[in-house]
Amino acid sequence: MTKPPETTVPFLDLRAQHDPLRAEIMAAIEEVVDRNAFAGGPFVTAFEEDFAKFCETQHAIGLGNGTDALWLALLAAGVGQGAEVITVPHTFMATAEAITFCGATPVFVDVDPQSYTMDPAQLERAITPRTKAIIPVHLYGQMADMDPILEIAKRHNLIVIEDACQAHGAEYKGRKAGSIGHAGCFSFYPGKNLGAWGEAGAVTTNDGELAKRIKVLRDHGQSTKYHHSMIGWNARMDGIQGVVLRIKLRSLAQGNAARRAHAAKYDAALVGQSGVIAPPVMSHGSHVYHLYVIRVKARDRLMQALGERGVATGIHYPKPVHLQEAYRSLGYGQGSFPVTEACAAEIVSLPMFPELTPQQIDTVTRELTALLNAG
Repeated sequence: MTKPPETTVPFLDLRAQHDPLRAEIMAAIEEVVDRNAFAGGPFVTAFEEDFAKFCETQHAIGLGNGTDALWLALLAAGVGQGAEVITVPHTFMATAEAITFCGATPVFVDVDPQSYTMDPAQLERAITPRTKAIIPVHLYGQMADMDPILEIAKRHNLIVIEDACQAHGAEYKGRKAGSIGHAGCFSFYPGKNLGAWGEAGAVTTNDGELAKRIKVLRDHGQSTKYHHSMIGWNARMDGIQGVVLRIKLRSLAQGNAARRAHAAKYDAALVGQSGVIAPPVMSHGSHVYHLYVIRVKARDRLMQALGERGVATGIHYPKPVHLQEAYRSLGYGQGSFPVTEACAAEIVSLPMFPELTPQQIDTVTRELTALLNAG
């Protein structure tokens, strides 16, 4: 049996992130245990206050995961049966799932070939009398071009929900992700720029009434205990995740800066390389590089060769949402969104996490450029 190649550069190393924080986090978890504050409670409230301040919003509502954040934000905004919500097919499935679970229909528009986020030029033609909301997706750590999206939404009286699940700390013209639309939705899945020790999410907003409705929805529709003013769900954040996230939030800006420094080294190594497209950074904002995604024609062959040289890679995402079996009923087919489909065939995510060492980055760039030069 052939021994598998040893991975010298992992795609993600959460242990390197958590080991320096382990003692502090374990002590905080013990406090949660001592106070029996497991579901919601004061530790979640403290994180919500800190996260709202970080995002420069008036409110943050802690939830069970990022999918809950998208779903409850839409429900609280009045999206329901028979409505349409416009988003992009170049995203994780959860963006569309949340729309469907409201009883609404996802309507897709293609992405911009530079930013890989919603192309505002294609947005208005997708609007119908049933359109209720727009979900621009801030992909890979870069924000969508929000001003034209907001202008179109205002003209048509539409809600804008930011899918900021990959954009913790990203900025658009000096404004933080999650602070620009009617609400912003975040995932704290462990591998995110701000990751929990399990599942968690949040909605940020400056709309007090929207925040109030989300808080009721996340707790079985209870306005007060055992008094249910609406049909809700169990979507509370755990107290343990609240303390973990509050501690890790303190180093998020530093971690994002490290990601940008790593990306700059990757960029420098790829200057002048033929056959590869480095991730463009749009002039309107600050990228936080949740993922560092290149495009190459012979994607699968390159990934295999990098793996054989000990460099782990990923694909985000290999099959667009509009081509998923689950959404066959929408009637989209191959060729419906050519930019998204071209991206799906060519994208490769390189190792990206704050704790990457100079030696690991050197290994990735050396092996990658050698393979590109070899054709």
